[in-house]
Amino acid sequence: MYTSYIGKKFLTLYNERENNDLSAEQFFEEVFFDIIFNDESHLLHVGNSPFFQKPKAADVEKFGSKPSAQLSNLKKAIRDDPPNMSIFVGYGSKDVESTTSGQVTTLDVDVDTEEMYASWIGQALAIGLSGGYVILIDENEVIWSLYKGWKVYRKYLAQTPNLKDKQIETWNGHWLNHTTGNDFDPDDPTYEFNFVTQNILGKLAIPTIEWTRVIFSLARKCPNVILTAYAYNLSQTNTTLGFVNLFLPGIKSFTQIKDVLKHPTGEISLTVNELELMKPFFNFKNACSNGTIGLKALEPDKLRAYMPKGSVTFAQGREYKFSDKQSYYDYQIFKTWIIAMLKKTELLELASKLAQVLHEKERIKDHLSSRGKTGGTNFSKKFLEIKSLPDAVTKLTALVEDVTQSKDILKETLVELIEMPRDQFPLFIALVGFEYSYQKKHE
Repeated sequence: MYTSYIGKKFLTLYNERENNDLSAEQFFEEVFFDIIFNDESHLLHVGNSPFFQKPKAADVEKFGSKPSAQLSNLKKAIRDDPPNMSIFVGYGSKDVESTTSGQVTTLDVDVDTEEMYASWIGQALAIGLSGGYVILIDENEVIWSLYKGWKVYRKYLAQTPNLKDKQIETWNGHWLNHTTGNDFDPDDPTYEFNFVTQNILGKLAIPTIEWTRVIFSLARKCPNVILTAYAYNLSQTNTTLGFVNLFLPGIKSFTQIKDVLKHPTGEISLTVNELELMKPFFNFKNACSNGTIGLKALEPDKLRAYMPKGSVTFAQGREYKFSDKQSYYDYQIFKTWIIAMLKKTELLELASKLAQVLHEKERIKDHLSSRGKTGGTNFSKKFLEIKSLPDAVTKLTALVEDVTQSKDILKETLVELIEMPRDQFPLFIALVGFEYSYQKKHE
């Protein structure tokens, strides 16, 4: 299991950095157990494991505590029982009729005790994401940072009354996000580490972090590499999404491009933190479906409502409305992501100029219209419904007929559209629509 691989990888790293030579079993007993289980509140949950079950009173008395009795039961089960999900984290059930028996095989596979102990270590390094999935990351600095957060979680749990335990994967997501932020101080690791707990059935619980925030965190930690994540869920029915590549350079470009996009007042549009709080269109499972998570997977939620109708699934071609603070925030998110996808910041200026031409067209058409001020507005609405290059040529030509002083802008637009990949075409038209609506609101 990949949990074992990550656990053994961490152990090699631990022994190198701590100048030690511990086996997985030794690390479990001498380090892991004390942090994770040696208390009434546990940091990790493994279903049906000895740490999930109540030990005999005689064993508690014999070993001095409930956790110590549970540890003894685990050691005995690993030594005597065949590998199964209760002692080998991520493995299948030993019952072939169980819903978690998918990995059961008739082959005589030799699984040594090191594999089983290492699987516990690996699971404690998993990162919880919104949607119920967790990921394992094969990168030294990431897993070392998560390990350093274990003791902080133990202390936080002890200091927070009525807090639900056994949430280490969820904790790891928040910890990773915190340790990769600009405010993180290695000398004071809990400084500015805040999240709002939720009340669930009378107990406080750490909320699962949005999957995009974890991806942003990894992009801050490893901005120039492609990491491989193993995504899965362990519950009554184990689910494996498999391996997915995280194209972090593309993710990083999204946060960097905001620095060249100015707010119309001249100020920087969004802070990095505001940008990373965006809600995505895709859930994590759907984002994994292409085998790679990059900039495209970060498509903002609700953007498609303003893309030309029929250009992509769920596109509605709606006109953007500026009504409150949230609408201005979404506007900045939408245009930042679109420009990052188009990979040309100059296209924002072109979109703005084209929006100005549309407004000028409206004024001319409305002035000439004998039926009142409708002709120009109708033209703009139809222009923003462009879905193909031939349609764009026709409507750009119509613009030139009335706004002759804008021929250079229209020629530049046509050149850009001809060179633009077809899947980016509706993004640019949507961008023009956003700039059109902004100018209309502030004229």
